[in-house]
Amino acid sequence: MRKLYYMGLESYEARYTLQLTEWNRRVFDARGLDVVYVPGTTIDNTQSISVGQVLDAHGRSYFSMSQMMNLVQLMKNGEVTAEDVIYFEDMFQPGIESLPYIMDQIPAEQRPRIYVRCLAQAIDPDDFVHVWGMAGWMSTYEKMVNHFVTGVLATNEEMVAHMRIAGWTAPIYNISGLAFGKEEVLERIGGVDNIRPFADRPSRVGFAARFDQEKQPGFFMDLIDMFHEQYPVVVEFCIYSGGPLRSNNPEYVTRAREMEAAGKLKIYDNISKNEYYAHLNNTRVLFNCALQDWVSNTVSEADTLGCNALYPAYRSFPETFSNDPNRLYVPWSIDDAYHKMQNLLREPHHNMGLISDWNNGTIDRVIDIIEGTGEQWNRAGSRYRDHVAESKYHVVKIEK
Repeated sequence: MRKLYYMGLESYEARYTLQLTEWNRRVFDARGLDVVYVPGTTIDNTQSISVGQVLDAHGRSYFSMSQMMNLVQLMKNGEVTAEDVIYFEDMFQPGIESLPYIMDQIPAEQRPRIYVRCLAQAIDPDDFVHVWGMAGWMSTYEKMVNHFVTGVLATNEEMVAHMRIAGWTAPIYNISGLAFGKEEVLERIGGVDNIRPFADRPSRVGFAARFDQEKQPGFFMDLIDMFHEQYPVVVEFCIYSGGPLRSNNPEYVTRAREMEAAGKLKIYDNISKNEYYAHLNNTRVLFNCALQDWVSNTVSEADTLGCNALYPAYRSFPETFSNDPNRLYVPWSIDDAYHKMQNLLREPHHNMGLISDWNNGTIDRVIDIIEGTGEQWNRAGSRYRDHVAESKYHVVKIEK
């Protein structure tokens, strides 16, 4: 690879995109890559999501198309060659249809290799594209992208399976994680020495997923009620939100506000990333109950900052947790979640830190694939399901 043309995402204060380019930059520099960070123009300076759920609907479209304009200009100038790679952080890139239109009409020596990272989309039955009726045109868009890319990067084996049964034709690679920068996260609390000892933390449980229906916040609130009715020790339950607490089902927000008024939970909304990390550094358990969550950056952040994580044994999470039975509960058993929560409130898990270490290597795995040394992650052929039960990293087993 001569040059890597990096098509990053626009920055949002409430989302991981605030740090994503920096996480990549550090690894690219360490690997000695010649990288062109293709710029885009933001629609405003708010760094906030006003329309939509994951990324701002207007902002994503505006930034993406301006970024594509800059990429096309580089191609027009002859700066992009067949020795180069274009890497898109998100498979959904408005304006991307210009690439096959151009490449089908230029000499082979001017056609770069193209890799896209899939975050979810129509292959996921719980993705927001199905909530808003986008699935028809989005699935058609995905088929178009499959026609011209060199490879699609999936975040886990279950996503690979969803892609395969959807009939995707491009080469599929499992990068087994999300891009993450553990060192950068620790810097935001002043370094590893500032991780608060577990015993000094209050009995606090946090919830950091979006409050939309695919994240099942109702299950979390049911668990809170169960603790208040049955558990003899007071536990503080918190919601952490980078923007105002909102949902595609307003009933969830109404219930959460009522529970806060009743003293059952505390809502921390409109908090900055550094404030969120300060909260995690004073929390014992981060809880997740999402139907739609492919790996999730929240687990890496909690694992980095000394906070236990309790997630459902669902879709990507067995792979993420390396099949750890203590931090995975039966979906959707509130009884199993209740009992495992009690154990994780008492002491730090003996494998804490290993999840974030593994995800800290995700960008390296992406580079290996792009450079042609990561073929072990290629999920071609009919035996792609052979990898599902494999632990991707070693954990310490303690029999009790």
